[in-house]
Amino acid sequence: MEFHFQLKIAIQLVLFGASFFTAQEAAAQGTRSDYERAFNLRKVTANKVYKQRVTTHWFSDGKQFWYRNDLPDGKVEFILVNAETGTRRPAFDHKRLATALAKAAAEEIRADRLPIDKIKFSESCLELQFTCQGKRWKCDLSSYKVQEVPKDEQTTSALQPQTEVRPSTRTGEETSITFINRTKNAVELYWVDSERQRRHYATLKVGQQHEQHTYAGHVWLVMDEDGKPLAVFVATEEAGDAVIDKDVIEKAAAKDKPKRPRRRGRSPDGKWFAFIKDYNLYVRKNENNEEIALSDDGTEENAYSERVYWSPDSKKLVSLLVQKGEDRKIYLIESSPKDQLQPKLQTFSYAKPGDSIDIRKPKLFDIEHNRQISVSDELLPNPWSPDRVGIRWSPDSSRFTFIYNQRGHQVLRLISVDADTAEARAVVNEQSETFVDYAFKQFSHHIDDNNEVIWMSERDGFNHLYLYDAETGRVRNQITKGDWVVRGVERVDEDKRQIWFRAGGIRQEQDPYYVHFCRVNFDGSGLLVLTEGNGTHQIEFSPDRRFFLDRWSRVEQPPVSELRDADDGKLICELERADWSELLETGWRHPERFAAKGRDGKTDIYGIIIRPSNF
Repeated sequence: MEFHFQLKIAIQLVLFGASFFTAQEAAAQGTRSDYERAFNLRKVTANKVYKQRVTTHWFSDGKQFWYRNDLPDGKVEFILVNAETGTRRPAFDHKRLATALAKAAAEEIRADRLPIDKIKFSESCLELQFTCQGKRWKCDLSSYKVQEVPKDEQTTSALQPQTEVRPSTRTGEETSITFINRTKNAVELYWVDSERQRRHYATLKVGQQHEQHTYAGHVWLVMDEDGKPLAVFVATEEAGDAVIDKDVIEKAAAKDKPKRPRRRGRSPDGKWFAFIKDYNLYVRKNENNEEIALSDDGTEENAYSERVYWSPDSKKLVSLLVQKGEDRKIYLIESSPKDQLQPKLQTFSYAKPGDSIDIRKPKLFDIEHNRQISVSDELLPNPWSPDRVGIRWSPDSSRFTFIYNQRGHQVLRLISVDADTAEARAVVNEQSETFVDYAFKQFSHHIDDNNEVIWMSERDGFNHLYLYDAETGRVRNQITKGDWVVRGVERVDEDKRQIWFRAGGIRQEQDPYYVHFCRVNFDGSGLLVLTEGNGTHQIEFSPDRRFFLDRWSRVEQPPVSELRDADDGKLICELERADWSELLETGWRHPERFAAKGRDGKTDIYGIIIRPSNF
């Protein structure tokens, strides 16, 4: 009796505990309102930030540009900036233009909601052309006389057909395409959306044309009545004509045919063509089609690659001998495929640690003497990155270089091979007891005129740039140094011997994760930080690189757009500060920055806190 009583009590406790934890888990899963709030977050917060991006339209003289601001309540404004004087003002009198345009178009137009696009200023800024309500207009900005531009005076660019159907991954400014059917049959017009789905828009009969409103970057597919693709066009910012005729269709069909042998096999002097036959490397004399075998050791498991590298003087040739590795497969179940109800088994090649992989090693051939010159494997015993060898010939054909990345990523070398002797030497020999970041912190740039190489390395504990003597392998000087890192190289100016690059932590008073733009001379002198604002920066140069647009922000600071002098980084004028007041009114809360000490009690660890919207 006592046992049964204890058993009853135990069962009750178990049931109580189970119900308690089930209730806790249910509460942790969230309520219906939690899910609805999360689901609607994007809708509630979308399009609530204004003036966050400035899209510059530079005049040909490189001194002025204009841009458009989209403001709350559908309002717009157009701004003209003189980069030389640093002045920023309305691009024209919005009220006078609205009044004149309303009179010419015979409809009501508000000055703060001018419905104009495809704007083009004359170089003197005395005339403005634009599109409004499907018509092209011009305005004399001295008298504000507006009149329609006759069709025969309008200019549109002819859009070139593209090679393949792809999704519309970019949505730029409003524009239009005029489709013109010059075939002998009706054609169908489809928009290809971001999911690669085709959406029907129009049917064009023989000889018909159709003006389609769209956005820059959107992809349009033309098909015949039987569903056969005829041509693909991509919208540009300028209105364009998409002509569908016999020539366009034949070009598209030709691109679908099997490709001819790659023209990279052709020698620079045009006398030879290199190709692969029966896994071996051959060359053919173009004057008489005589074929010459350069190798005889190629097999199915150890074959020469079709990718070949000719010396500039056409006397020598490098090919890669590829030793096949394992082709290990992994399997995944696609539970909800779009084209069928039942799941699908998907198969992928994916090597595991320890698996043998493809090994590619360069082989040098002397075309004049029809012989192979053996390249020593001593400096490249166990290569990784088989697709990133990067053979590069020197302009005088005296040597070629390539990157060797050893499996395990503790050795990274820039190897130079003499074209006459095939002697290999390491120009740069990067070694680490832990890891060499070959994927994100590798950069090399050859300066052939001075026999130099710019190389990126973390050897002193920070990611920096070094100038090497390409002949001796000696470091001429460290270009950048300090307790900060180079995040990437934007441009190398060999004439001025300067490097433009991105840096993190270079402004010691700021979060080291913020990215700034800098410039430095090859010898390490003249280091200049070109950006200032406390945040991460993105820059865009004017066409002549005299000025740049600097856009910077933080998680709790909406974007600020500034115009700066590219020579010294000096601020010319502030263009815009983004307005996020409507976003904040939705209840959205920006992430909170913080810094905490690391395990050593000294090092600052930076991060952000993202709280639930109803926290």
